[in-house]
This record gives sequence, C-alpha cells and structure tokens, in this order.
Amino acid sequence: FQWPTIRKIKDLMKLNYQWPLPIQPRPISIIGSGGIVKDAHLPAYSKANFKVLGVFDIDYEKSAKVAKTWNLKVFESLDKLISNAQAHNAVFDLALPPSAVSKVLKKLPNHATVLIQKPMGSDLEEAKEIKEICVRKKLNAAVNFQLRFSPMMLALRDAMSKMMMQKILDLEVHLNLETPWNLFPFLKKMERVEIAVHSIHYLDLIRSFLGTPKSVWAQTLGHPNTPDIAQTRTSAILNYGPEIRCVISINHNYSKGSRLQTAQIRFDCQKGAAYVKLGLLLDYPRGEPDEVWIYKSEKEEWDQIEFEGGWFPEAFIGTMSNLQRFVAGEDNQLHTSVEDAYETMRLVEACYESSRSGGTEL
Repeated sequence: FQWPTIRKIKDLMKLNYQWPLPIQPRPISIIGSGGIVKDAHLPAYSKANFKVLGVFDIDYEKSAKVAKTWNLKVFESLDKLISNAQAHNAVFDLALPPSAVSKVLKKLPNHATVLIQKPMGSDLEEAKEIKEICVRKKLNAAVNFQLRFSPMMLALRDAMSKMMMQKILDLEVHLNLETPWNLFPFLKKMERVEIAVHSIHYLDLIRSFLGTPKSVWAQTLGHPNTPDIAQTRTSAILNYGPEIRCVISINHNYSKGSRLQTAQIRFDCQKGAAYVKLGLLLDYPRGEPDEVWIYKSEKEEWDQIEFEGGWFPEAFIGTMSNLQRFVAGEDNQLHTSVEDAYETMRLVEACYESSRSGGTEL
C-alpha cells in the first residue's frame, strides 16, 4: 500500500478563513463567568479588539476573579449590568447554563442584541420558549453555534464556493478519543450530555451544509468507566434521501493511548473531497492544530490548506461578528439565528427520541 501524494500549499487560491469584523464594533456585556468565558469568549474578544464593558455572575466571587484577570468591571447585579449596557448600546453575551437563558432574556430590554451560548435550552420545550421570548421582545438574537465559524470550516466552505468540491455524497463525523470529563464537573448533574452538549456542534454543522434531514436514527449511551456522566458515546444516521450518506460516530471513552485516537470530519463529493482534523479535541484542553486537506478530482493529490487560528477561540469572533454585522446591515444573513438554531434543537430532540425508541425490533 502506498500513501497518496501529499503536498502542502500556503495559499491555495487564497481561501478565506476569517469572518469579517464589524465596521464599527459595539461593546459587549457578558452575563456568566464560567470556563467558556475564560477559555473562549474573552480571548476571542481580546484578539478581535472588541471592547468588553464588564461581567456579571450570580457567583460574585467567580465574576470578580474573571474581571480582575481581564481588567474588567464586575457588576453586583444583573439590573446594573443591563442599565450600563443600554447606556453604551452594548451587545449582551449570555454565557449561561441552558436552563437559565429564558429567565435572563425576559429581563433584557426590547430590541436588544444578544448572543446566546449553545445549547438553546435544555430541551426542545425550553428552546421553543426561548424562541417565543425573542420574537415577543423583538430581540436580535443568535445562538453561539461557533463551529460553523471556525477557520477550518470557513476555509472549507470557501473551497466549496470555488468549485473545488461539488455535491456532497458522504459526510462522516468520527471521534475516537479520551475526553477528560473531570474538567466538566457540572455535567454530572445533567440527564442529557453527549448530544446536547457536544455532538450538537456536529448536528448543527451538518445542517449548515445539508439542511435539516428527513429523519434520524440514533443511540446515545454511557460507559462503565465514567458512571457519573449520563452519555459519552453516540451513533447517528441522518436521512438525506437516496444519494447522501451522513453519519456521526462518537466515542469519548477510548483509553487505549493517543496513537490511534481520531477526531475528524470527512466530506466525499461527486467532485473532490475534504478531510478535517479537529485538533482541539486531541489531548484536550491543550489540543493539536486543526487541519484541512482538499482532494481535487483532476489530480491524485491532497492539498493541505494553511490557515491561522483554531476552533477556540477564533470561531467565537465569527459568531459575534456575524451578529453585529447583521444588525448593522453589513451581513445579509444571521447564520445562527434563534429560528435556525431551533431547527438544530429539533434534530437534537429527534436523536434522543430515536435513542429512547430503541430502533426496529427483530
């Protein structure tokens, strides 16, 4: 067996891997101060030179610690943060547990601009309530499904727009790795974990390429080595009709060493193909570099696309930029609007329902 010819190209047709920043960025007020704020939101906003007015959390000590680290103002109450944000025409960044989102949305002023951390509620009922609140209050609201805006996915989408790949026939997400669940103690309290918190990213990404599937078969389950976490493994087949095969296969409990661990998404098209390495997930949280490889049908070669940045934190710049640019009239589409995010939540709910049903009996 011989490996295919591989060559690395620094500038493959000048593929774009960055979402444009808003022309006149608005300041940001953050509600919540958990790990995602420290690891992604604040590093992303700092890199993009977005001004952050301050932070509030019901755990004042936690928010004070974050504020001190990032030289921010810490607010003693949600009402004070809202008042300050209104005075500065700020965007509200809700980095909250899903069950707390609707309560905070009800307190925001009408017509506010808000970015909601995924998932969009704990389940479909909460997602429906969140959508209804946003419509009733006429909020400019998006959900932070940021994988779509990662440099690797923006580069891949640009390659598709330049006709390097045409007509997806196979789309497969495959993870076989060991996730350090001890870093996420809050997950022990949740009834829904793997799909609702992790694979929701892939389901949303798949929808962004193929739309909402006709139906889904899924199974999600735990593992004896992590008895405190409800689910850590998932298989799902998404039905897109007779021509497209779409599947996700996720195992967070592969403890047989790092040599054969994988975190990848493969696109096989009628013309061309792509391989994406999700480097962040390998040796998390340190991670490895993300990678994108393109196969063009007219050549028996794989070209590696070079780009800067990764899923964390650069993708978080993209979601905030798209929201601000859409409100300012600079983008014609809000890609992760609450209406679109609700469709992802419908797919998540269908996966859980399929897993409960147990499939076709023999």
